[in-house]
Amino acid sequence: MNSLTIPDVSGKAEPVVSAPFFVRGKLVEGRDVTHRSRDLGVSFATPRIDLDGVVPPRTEVPPLLNVPTAEIIDFLVETGQRIVSPNNVVMQECIDRMCSTHILPRAVVENQARSAAAYLDKRKLMAELEQNFPDPRALDTWVPKQDYTGRKSFVRAFAPRLVHVLPGNSPGVAVKSIAQGAMVKAINLFKMSSSDPFTMVALLRTMADIDPNHAIVKSMSAVYWRGGDNTIEAILYRPQFFDKIVAWGGGDAISNVIQYLGPGFQLVSFDPKTSISLVGVEAFASDATLDLAADLASADVMTLNQEACVASRFQFVEGSQQQVDRFCGKLHQRIAERAAASGDIRPLDMDLKEQVDALMMLDDEYRVWGKSDGKGLVIRSNEPVDFHPINKTANVVRVDSLDDATKYINVATQTVGFYPFNRMADYRDRLASGGAQRVVHLGEAGPSTIGNPHDAMYPLHRFVHWMAHEDGLAPQY
Repeated sequence: MNSLTIPDVSGKAEPVVSAPFFVRGKLVEGRDVTHRSRDLGVSFATPRIDLDGVVPPRTEVPPLLNVPTAEIIDFLVETGQRIVSPNNVVMQECIDRMCSTHILPRAVVENQARSAAAYLDKRKLMAELEQNFPDPRALDTWVPKQDYTGRKSFVRAFAPRLVHVLPGNSPGVAVKSIAQGAMVKAINLFKMSSSDPFTMVALLRTMADIDPNHAIVKSMSAVYWRGGDNTIEAILYRPQFFDKIVAWGGGDAISNVIQYLGPGFQLVSFDPKTSISLVGVEAFASDATLDLAADLASADVMTLNQEACVASRFQFVEGSQQQVDRFCGKLHQRIAERAAASGDIRPLDMDLKEQVDALMMLDDEYRVWGKSDGKGLVIRSNEPVDFHPINKTANVVRVDSLDDATKYINVATQTVGFYPFNRMADYRDRLASGGAQRVVHLGEAGPSTIGNPHDAMYPLHRFVHWMAHEDGLAPQY
């Protein structure tokens, strides 16, 4: 692992990890600028950004435009195989470096890399294309149309120019972003997160090892700058250079991007979401059903160690206080077991710890199972707490009826885990009306049906630049 050392405030030497860039097929190394990671405050060094190098001129036809989609998918499939190959030294070095800056433990990081590579499966990629586009031929050619008046036209899903603002909580998003950017034949600039300024470059280097001159490789660049750096963003975030920003991230990151939007420059936002669980009174039918419901709920809470948007934060449970307290005890036990198995034991940050400690003194309104030591915590209340549960923290809200829980649904509610399963259909319209985007069986927040909408949209359909060639009336004979 390439590193250097700089003195910290105490005068001790602190290792600085090297984080190279990848620009349109070429690895760019350098230690010109030193940054700190978001969560752990670890130093890493990057090259300076060559803005001219990462912005292809509009006069340049996108390299992937005339590459058949079938060829693109075959290349992505081969990339997936290379990612998990034990001989891939680049990916192994990436994991080593990432573990120095990322809050997740090594075992979770390694599992994320393996799981992400599984996305590059031909059946999955084809299913996503077919669900996103009524006629996928539009990606490869101008598709002829004719309306009922006889007027002719041609339509194409033209290759867009995209800036991807990547998240820091899910390394797997890097693989998905590459695949999606390639399938829509985009020119892609990936802004990496300070929590993970390594994975995207390692993936692109893996692709370059297969074919350094492939159009996919030439269509992609990955760099890092600190979000909000106006000296860079005021130049890059312009419609003369890019069509859209595809932004993942927290509220601050999305708010920062919004200020640059204007005519011709759009935002496709995977913005902060909160996922929840709804548990009906049927969970208390027997000890076995209660054990099952608590286990399923804990699986949703612990999705990616509660770092993912699909991870449940609030569990609305239908029943008496005595019943709900039994559920809380079992839920805490299962969260603690999963936390121990994950190896991720981090105490709650100070702000969250102080808020939890204050609740412990309000016995009439709240009850708490566990401690603020990162080994699992459950808070029972009659209304949702006013802070964001994270780091293996669950807020169980007792309700007389699941009808009462629907008032807490809004457009920031992403996934709703539901138990018992046979009541889901009765609630899905109300959940959608409230703004929720997805309802699943309790315990299945993580996996999703291939090709389904994400965050209430079909992303690939939003990414492309839809172009119409109007050709007038059909000839009359």
